[in-house]
Order: sequence, then C-alpha cells, then structure tokens
Amino acid sequence: MNAAIVSVVKVAAMAGVNVVGVEDGYEGLINGALRPLVEPDPRTGVLAPIPDLTGVGGQGGTMLGTARCPRFRDPTYRALAVQWLRAASVEGLVVIGGNGSMAGAHALWSEHGLPTVGIPASIDNDIGHTREALGVDTALNTIVDACDRISDTARSHRRAFVVEVMGRDCGYLALAGGVATRADAVLLPEKNPELHQVLKKLETIVRHRLSDHREKKKVLILKAEGVKIPTQTLVDDLSTAVSDMEDVEVRATVLGHIVRGGDPTFRDRLLASRFALVAVQSILAGESGIMVCWSVSDYGKATSDAFVRLFSLDSVLRETKALTEGTSDLQNERIHRLDAIHGVLAF
Repeated sequence: MNAAIVSVVKVAAMAGVNVVGVEDGYEGLINGALRPLVEPDPRTGVLAPIPDLTGVGGQGGTMLGTARCPRFRDPTYRALAVQWLRAASVEGLVVIGGNGSMAGAHALWSEHGLPTVGIPASIDNDIGHTREALGVDTALNTIVDACDRISDTARSHRRAFVVEVMGRDCGYLALAGGVATRADAVLLPEKNPELHQVLKKLETIVRHRLSDHREKKKVLILKAEGVKIPTQTLVDDLSTAVSDMEDVEVRATVLGHIVRGGDPTFRDRLLASRFALVAVQSILAGESGIMVCWSVSDYGKATSDAFVRLFSLDSVLRETKALTEGTSDLQNERIHRLDAIHGVLAF
C-alpha cells in the first residue's frame, strides 16, 4: 500500500494537484483525520511529496494506517465523512484496499456523487476483475521462502508438513504457492473439502512419497486458512493414519500474519506505480465509481496502460462476490490449471 500511496502522490503532484491523506481508513475519514501529502517547493513553488514520504514506497504496510470500520456501514457516518472531505475541498478520492474498501468507495459515489477510483490491494487476490491485486506477489514470495526452508527440515528428518497460509474465502495463495513450491497437495476453501474426503488421499501420498524405496523424503501440503478442517486436527488424524511407518512424522506450520508483512517485491512496486498512474489520470479525466484492474482481456475500459483497464465498482463487487462464493469463472480456471499439473492434488 505504501508503494501505491507514494505513486499516487508523485503523479498528482507532477500534475499540479494537491493531495491529502486519510489516516486509519474510513474510521479516520469519519473523524476528519486528514493530513497533507504534498507541499510547495520553497524555491519554485512547484508541488512535491512531503519529506515523510521519502523511502516509504519500499516499506511494507501503510504509513497512513488502516482500521476496520463497522460504523461506515451506517449512511449517517458516510454522510459525515463526505462533509469532512468537502470541508477540505477534496474533489476526488483514491481508495486503496480490498472488498470492504471498494464497497465503501461505491457507496460514497452512489450516495453522494463523490468521485472515487479504487486500487485493489488484497493478499488473498479475492477482488473481482483484476488478475492480481497489490500485496499478492510479496505474500507469495514470503510463502515460497518459508516453504523452501520448511522443506529443508522435512527432507532432513523424513517429515510431512501441513503449511497453513492465509485465504479465508479465496484459496489463491495456497493454489499459487502450491505450484511454486512443488507441493504434493493443496487444500482450498472453494472445494470445501471434508476431513474424510482428504485423509485417505493424503495418507496415500505420505506412504508413497516417504516409502523406504523412494528417494523423496519429504511431503509438503499447503492448506488455506478458510478450509474448515482445523490444521491441527488434520495433522493429528494423518499422524494416526501413518503411525505404523517408522520414523515418519507429520508436523504443522501456520504462517499467519508473517505473510502480510515485509517490504514489497519489485512486481508489487511496479504494479502499484502503474495502478496509481491510471487511477490519477482517470479521476482527473472525470472517471468515477470505478476500479483499476490488471487485466489481459478485452473487457473493461481501456487506459493509457495496455494491461490496466477500468471496471465499474458495481461490477467489481458482483465479481468479488462470485470469487468468494466459488462461482467465478476466473477462480475455476485457476483451479482447473492446478488440477492439470501432474503430482499436485487439489482438494
């Protein structure tokens, strides 16, 4: 998010547009917590990013802060937020975030006519129409690094590891991470597996991969947090199923919020810059109620960037709902591609 904030500020400043930041997301917007992000150069008078932004683009997290805001679901508080923006002469809002953030942006546009442009940021990659959201590549690099380290231990000690990664409704991180780490199996919330459905298959994998005549001495299973089977339950039951195998152990690792942190990768920094450029260009051109998307299709509205297209927030929210419900064509395509990779079982 920091990379996107800095990029938005730089592009806007170069266009001579003043920029203020909202601290702590919609909670801060309700409270009128606005701060300037550009200032005039004392020698030339040309707008430039404030010194606090120096180096921030390469850091993880968000220097403006973020917060869940149940109050923003109330139209009264949304109206209060708009009052603060108008009092500060804000003529357009760039919203960086996930599904809740895009729903808020849509409400500000539809209810009050406030020009809004969204930039998708969600490590779960669960936002409609965009092939990739900010944070996904950084999270995947963290997962791959962790799984490679875990695999070193697994090979040394002849172990099977169940690694839980984030992904409440969308299993993209587990899916893509499973391909990149050459995992033996992946458990996805979209498939909503039951314990009895996967236990026998996982037992077969462990027995085959860790048999005495096999050279391979480790098993790696990735599981999205949204899978209803508790990770420790899966590990305990699988351990019991293979208890007759000498010196074979099944262990669990929950990566949790480690996946959410860290400095952004090159790809995330590049994506943030390209999203920000189109977002600022769009809002200055009078576009509103839209989100910038990384898309290789002909759908959506073309922009100055061949890979960034505009979709209405209304359409984005519908497609996001399909993603979380498992009815999205895009997510089904991803799962079918995983199924086609030899040696990776998707449950």
